Amino acid sequence: MSGCSGGTSLLAVKERASQTLCSVWKAAASMESLNRNLEHLRFGGGDIEDEDQLLESLNGILQALAEDNELQEQLVAAEVIRSLVRIMLDYPDNEPLVRVNLLALSNLADLDTAKDALSKTRIAEHLVHQLRKANHHEKVEIILEVLQTLAENDVLKLQLAEAGIQDAVAELLLRLQDSSQPEDMCSLKAASDLIVSLLLGDESMQQLFADGHGVIYQSVGTWLASKHTQLQLTGALAIANFARNDSNCVRMVQLGVVHRLLDLLEQHVECGDVSVQHAALSALRNLAIPVANKVQMLNEGVSKRIQMLLRSEMPPVQFKLLGTLRMLMDGQADAAQELGQDPMLLSRLVQWCDSKDHAGVCGEANRLLASLLRHSQSQEVVKAIQDAQGVKHLVSMATSEHVIMQNEALIALAIASAINLEIIKAAFKEAKLVQNIHKLLQDESTGPEVKYNSIGLLCSLFNSGDLRQEAEEDKVKETLEKLCGHINGNVAKQALMALQILNEEHSIFEQ
Repeated sequence: MSGCSGGTSLLAVKERASQTLCSVWKAAASMESLNRNLEHLRFGGGDIEDEDQLLESLNGILQALAEDNELQEQLVAAEVIRSLVRIMLDYPDNEPLVRVNLLALSNLADLDTAKDALSKTRIAEHLVHQLRKANHHEKVEIILEVLQTLAENDVLKLQLAEAGIQDAVAELLLRLQDSSQPEDMCSLKAASDLIVSLLLGDESMQQLFADGHGVIYQSVGTWLASKHTQLQLTGALAIANFARNDSNCVRMVQLGVVHRLLDLLEQHVECGDVSVQHAALSALRNLAIPVANKVQMLNEGVSKRIQMLLRSEMPPVQFKLLGTLRMLMDGQADAAQELGQDPMLLSRLVQWCDSKDHAGVCGEANRLLASLLRHSQSQEVVKAIQDAQGVKHLVSMATSEHVIMQNEALIALAIASAINLEIIKAAFKEAKLVQNIHKLLQDESTGPEVKYNSIGLLCSLFNSGDLRQEAEEDKVKETLEKLCGHINGNVAKQALMALQILNEEHSIFEQ
């Protein structure tokens, strides 16, 4: 059996080698014929019959590519790219030639070597020209497929933007948006995907934004208000990508894009499209990063309007909603104080803090809860979170495996303790806060910043006789004494200060 199998395998290898040699020969012959015909047409004046010979050569190359993918690199090395681009330049109105040429480019464009070779040609402007004049679905589809592949390359992204691809694509979308034909919907999606790909490059994105005057940004309002979910998604993704730059964010908020996004979100609250909501919230979150925008967005009631999404049962939407609200709250005391007393929001946050199935939603809910305390520094917010039974979640957050979340929780709890320890100390005792903090201090893997913030929280807790007694019973003092010799100077100083407070409180208690 093994001998028979080996013989069959050897025969297959020989047949494969023979096929490869045949394909190489065909491709080489077609390449030679292609270049010869190109030279003849360029310098000899050529006629229809000569162009037919050129088409035959192109078909030979296309057939060779279809038969053997290994030939692609060889053809690129043989400068087939230069010949293909030259055909686009010299024969833009010969539809059969252009079609086969585009198919050949489609076969080669995935190669990095081909993209590099194409970036040294005028392919961008030729493809833009062809897309503008294309009036048949099949040709539009082929051109968009080639463009999408080329848009994976940053150099070609910028070249396409400079060649005006955005104008051609915007015109195409305008032409297709009222159609319901399946083939047109395929082209609409491909064109939309191309826009998003172009926006992923920093330079091409800026070229398309043009300080809010670019055709893509100018079309965003129309897309957001469109009946097509695909166009709505494209508009939201476009804003989210434009908003990677702070100056763009400020400009867009000035131009009033925020309420267009909110109008879109309101359409999708009940049984809406998750991807559209996710993209719109991503855009809002990015827009809320600059401080100037936070103030304006809050003044315009954004935080209230997006709370309509608290009804959503979709985890991706919940996650983005929480992140957007947290970004809006950052450094905004008045807004944090107002939201931090909203019973509906707090109830939903506490519910999501208990989410076992979606760790991301759980984490963001905890972070927003901590953020409301940290930025409001309000006794009313402390009481509201206590009444909503949110304190226990912040205690759990302090022992999270994520350092950022640990520190956010520890700082929020320290602020709450400093504001009004009496109203939350019962919750601290029930959640075993002192014991949890002690474990963090004892754990050698706990980072210096977490230890520093943990000791700072302990200093506030020592103001309660009950909590100080818990610390003494748990032998926190011994751990603090060890930490006085910590390698990190800040941790050592903080431990020394905590010991002094503990000893002073102990003396007062004895008196």
